Amino acid sequence: MPEEVLFVTESRQSRSDVAEYLRAVADRLEAGDSVSLTSGENSITLDPPETVEFEVKAERETGDGAPELSVEFELEWNENGETADESLDIS
Repeated sequence: MPEEVLFVTESRQSRSDVAEYLRAVADRLEAGDSVSLTSGENSITLDPPETVEFEVKAERETGDGAPELSVEFELEWNENGETADESLDIS
């Protein structure tokens, strides 16, 4: 299925700043509020349903230069609000 990128931003931040940002997103999700993403003049507001598909992925990217490690967190849901029913333990 083709993807349409609605919002993207990338910046170098401290671990503490990243944790603060993720905490703010988590607080909005827990409260049942919409999530607004803003970077400069770009912004989008999303309203995730009560249940979403949650994917956590760790990758090693190789190629030119030193390998890079990354961790990605993804929330996914259909625009009509339907999601798959799976659970994930984080440790």
